[in-house]
Amino acid sequence: MTRRIVVTGARGFIGGHVVEALTARGDSVAPIVVRAPCDDAALVEACRGAACVIHLAGVIAARRDDLFTTGNVDVTRAVAAAAAAAGAHLVHTSSLAAAGPAPPDRPRGEDDAPAPITAYGRSKLESERVVQATPNLGWTILRPGVVYGPRDRGLLTVFRYAARGWLPLVGRPTAAYMFIHVDDAVCAIVSAVDRALHGETVFVGHPAPVFVRDLLTTIRAATNPRARIVRVPDAVLFMAALAGEVVRATTGERTAINRRRYAELTSPGFVCRVDRLRDRLGVEPRIDLADGIRSTTAWYRDNGWI
Repeated sequence: MTRRIVVTGARGFIGGHVVEALTARGDSVAPIVVRAPCDDAALVEACRGAACVIHLAGVIAARRDDLFTTGNVDVTRAVAAAAAAAGAHLVHTSSLAAAGPAPPDRPRGEDDAPAPITAYGRSKLESERVVQATPNLGWTILRPGVVYGPRDRGLLTVFRYAARGWLPLVGRPTAAYMFIHVDDAVCAIVSAVDRALHGETVFVGHPAPVFVRDLLTTIRAATNPRARIVRVPDAVLFMAALAGEVVRATTGERTAINRRRYAELTSPGFVCRVDRLRDRLGVEPRIDLADGIRSTTAWYRDNGWI
């Protein structure tokens, strides 16, 4: 039986891949655009008849911190209410940033007390609480780490640096992060749709944490083996973050480094356990960093991005 699945953020990096995967297997996918302030009645109508609502829309960069609240909390409140009115299960895509940093020797579990360190992370945590507090709603919350792959613009700047012959090494040498290829992230989202586990919060990432230098050497091997890795002192990184904030405040343009990125890059890392991803959703990410970076590099080249 064909199911109707509503997807917010369908035009985004992850959303586009999710729509393609669901459509390919025969689901009836309804992409919708949600922006604050939301038209609640129109949103309820858009969700009518849906078996599931996948909420991917959100704000990852903003000129002011309050815009994270508007785009990530207020919009989620409207989407959650519409899903509840439709009797649809909600798969809410949050972020590992909502949980906060953790070093590789003490990875976070889903039940650990959250401690986000950025306005973005705090807004994603608040969006989770909105979902949990919505009456008559079945929900699953996913907290992915860094999602990368074809069509991703988040890491594109790093690949372009490599193509030009150098790679900046920033932050703590001992810090590590959870990465996951977009194909594996989509598998987690689709499984959350199919299993409809109510009341579950699940970290989404490849089980092998990625250290910054390892990421750079992997990108260098795939993109430009002659590129130099250059250590950037924290003082220079801090000044670049301040400059990025000025650009953001005056032009609204997204920059590679700002206060949020500085806080994340100088943290002990963002590492989590992914046992629940395997045990509750049945997903074991299959694409390791080397293969994922090679396929991403190939896509960037084929499409003229680098």
